[in-house]
Amino acid sequence: MTVCGLVTNSQEPVPLKSISVDVVVRGFVADVVSELRYHNEEKTPVEVVFVFPLDDEAAVYAFEGLIGGTRIEAQIREKKQAEQEYEDALTEGRQAFLLEREANTSDIFTCSLGNLPPDGEATLKLSYVQALAPEPDGAIRFVLPAVLNPRYAPQGSEGENVTKSIPRVPKGKLPYTLGLSATLESPYGINRVESKCTLEPLRYRAEDRTIAQVSLAEGHQFDRDVELLIYYEDIHKPSALLEAGKPGAAPGSLMGDPALLLTLYPSVPAPKPGQKVTEEFLFLMDRSGSMRSCTDPNPDSPRRIQSAKETLIFLLKSLPLGCYFNIYGFGSTHDSFYPQSVEYTQETMSKSLQRVKELEADLGGTEILQPLKAIYSQPCREGYPRQLFVFTDGEVCNTDEVIAEVRRHSSSHRCFSFGIGEGASTALIKGIARAAGGSAEFITGKERMQAKALQSLKKALQPAVTRISLSWDLPPGLKAELVGSGPQVIFQGQRCLIYAQIRGQDQSSSSTEAAAVLQYQFQDQTFKERLTFSLSSQETDRLPVHRLAAQTLLKELEGAGEKEKEKQRLALETSLSSGVVCSQTAYVGVNKELGTALQGPLARRNIPLAWDRERAGLLNTFFTSVFSKKENNAQPEKYGADDSADDSDDDPRIIRGGMALCYAQSASLRPLNLGLSLSRMNSSSPPSMQHSINIAKYSDQANVLKAKLCNRAARKKKMCYFLRQSSPPPPIQNSLSAKSSEPTPKEKESPLLSLVSLQNANGSWPLDSGLAEILGLSEAEISSKSPAQVTPDAWATVLALLWLHSRATGQRDEWELLETKALSWLLVTAGPQLAECVKAGNEMLGSSVSPEAFGI
Repeated sequence: MTVCGLVTNSQEPVPLKSISVDVVVRGFVADVVSELRYHNEEKTPVEVVFVFPLDDEAAVYAFEGLIGGTRIEAQIREKKQAEQEYEDALTEGRQAFLLEREANTSDIFTCSLGNLPPDGEATLKLSYVQALAPEPDGAIRFVLPAVLNPRYAPQGSEGENVTKSIPRVPKGKLPYTLGLSATLESPYGINRVESKCTLEPLRYRAEDRTIAQVSLAEGHQFDRDVELLIYYEDIHKPSALLEAGKPGAAPGSLMGDPALLLTLYPSVPAPKPGQKVTEEFLFLMDRSGSMRSCTDPNPDSPRRIQSAKETLIFLLKSLPLGCYFNIYGFGSTHDSFYPQSVEYTQETMSKSLQRVKELEADLGGTEILQPLKAIYSQPCREGYPRQLFVFTDGEVCNTDEVIAEVRRHSSSHRCFSFGIGEGASTALIKGIARAAGGSAEFITGKERMQAKALQSLKKALQPAVTRISLSWDLPPGLKAELVGSGPQVIFQGQRCLIYAQIRGQDQSSSSTEAAAVLQYQFQDQTFKERLTFSLSSQETDRLPVHRLAAQTLLKELEGAGEKEKEKQRLALETSLSSGVVCSQTAYVGVNKELGTALQGPLARRNIPLAWDRERAGLLNTFFTSVFSKKENNAQPEKYGADDSADDSDDDPRIIRGGMALCYAQSASLRPLNLGLSLSRMNSSSPPSMQHSINIAKYSDQANVLKAKLCNRAARKKKMCYFLRQSSPPPPIQNSLSAKSSEPTPKEKESPLLSLVSLQNANGSWPLDSGLAEILGLSEAEISSKSPAQVTPDAWATVLALLWLHSRATGQRDEWELLETKALSWLLVTAGPQLAECVKAGNEMLGSSVSPEAFGI
């Protein structure tokens, strides 16, 4: 087998022969058992390593192996102890296997099988449970990932990225097979299952369609994610499931008592026109030195800070009256416009607008954890769900801590994140959005930040379920205790899983049922749901509800800082008792039969991933066009490029393809952080970093990229150079920015931004000289054409909307919310005369906007 993408031209056989996956999906919970079968075809013992991603809501809870006919059940241990046991076993010539979570991330696991003898066979069985999320159309989505996406080795960490050395093979040439079978269960019935992969026909195993089975068609090549979209009947109907405790576990413990899972996925309709929105909006803006850079390589493009300021203006103008808001800026330090959120009024909007226009990228480096802690230290307002918008162009050296901090407060807010430029950290941007149920966007090239931010604001303005409370109707002697903090708000499209521990002894011999009473508020209405469940709890040795409850508790405990030793101790105890792997634990299994001590290191074999030939061609184009072989002997094929692939110099993905190899040679192309921005580098950088400044004299973007790539490859350790000072860094003199020491000219405001800046908080526009200048008319001329009995502001607002429809149609995504505010105000103020105003306005401006655009 020829391995494409390896540094060496190895033709060693691959020991992984097959993957078999059994899935049981009950409602929103998937219980998965994967079996990995290995066969060593070499003449020496080998250590095989399988690196795989899992959703960060998955809980790994069991690991065992069948080696040479002997079944070995792995034990969960403290991580260092497990690693030591594994290494000792290999040294003694014993067969052993180890499963651990990667140190710098919560969703990558490494499975190692050591000392597999010549012609030896082994099967490893991995079990995990995962909470599933709904798609916008209501489908429940289960995914078995085929490859890791590009990953960051966080700055400041030692060692190489976990995926860097994994080989790639052409699509369709993987040396192992995949089989998957899924059993689906829902008390309300299963409608259908869809997938991009070929499936066997769905088979119902119950007449009421509450149980069904589906499997992958034979011959599936595991070169892409396996995705199942499961459509239930009555998906929005709440449910309750009680699971018996683990036999032998101590009563009163999490694993010993019955565990209850309550599922709530409310149907949240669109807001009614004119309905008051009661939410809190917080905007956290990167103001580090790198935000002075341009948004794309064109020197005439706007600076990132300027685009960010324009975006803030659009967001401010689009907020509804009566909500609360605040704006934070961060760099090496952080600040905020107000000590705490303020109500959105004409006065606060105008004051904030002026401050936004004065913002600069003057806060030094990039430190996001402290401003997040400052935000979360402010109590949430009752009945005002919190929405957080985060904008940044870089990465931080404590990504996991940042994500953990966001996740710790996920029950009380939602986070929308925006990565600005090619250097934004995908791990950070996606991580914080996923942790708090929001969405992540990347703004690269000539894309406009404003459009993506306003689309996210539309999602945030949807009404939410708030004031969630839970009461119990239990027999005497029993009580319920929530696991974790419980939800405070449910946003549109989100499902809520609530875990509770049922403690005590039932003192009523006649009781067979109990109930949980769920109460919540939506659009000023209060709802109650009574969820009845049987006290004869379901018994299962896999205990998926208990494992997910333990995972929920671990997420809260693991976010604790180093000073919170008690929480760290509780996290370790919870992990060891539940079997759910966390950052402090790992699974290890050792064959106790005597072996022969090794006479040297084991041969290591990584299991390859699929490599997309088309994307390999993009890498080839990148290296051919950017790296001069004569100048530095760069070899495209070393990084998986395919000489036979077609070149495409104009393909915008070329640069991203080159970036992908900075940290991981992955089949998925995503914008990765290419290097530190010069304006954020510490003046005490080591010689290699200083060298990158001196050689960055190339005028074209490709050669600048070359200089950074060569420098990054030469570094043996990833180090963090982010500034920890309050003052901005001194300007760096180099030909990358010949004008770096000169004052930055003020960017000219676009007519659209000028018009938006004039809008009042209630949605109207004033009739003044500023509007007249944009319309190209005089105030007197505008006033003279106003229909009778129409106020000046109403007439001005109609003209502003006509201008938007006729002069800024291509940017509708940016002003659509502004129009909604304006129309709501107009219908109240000038409803009867609105049609006449539109007609007169079209005549004045020479436009032809249909009255239907105004809801007439």
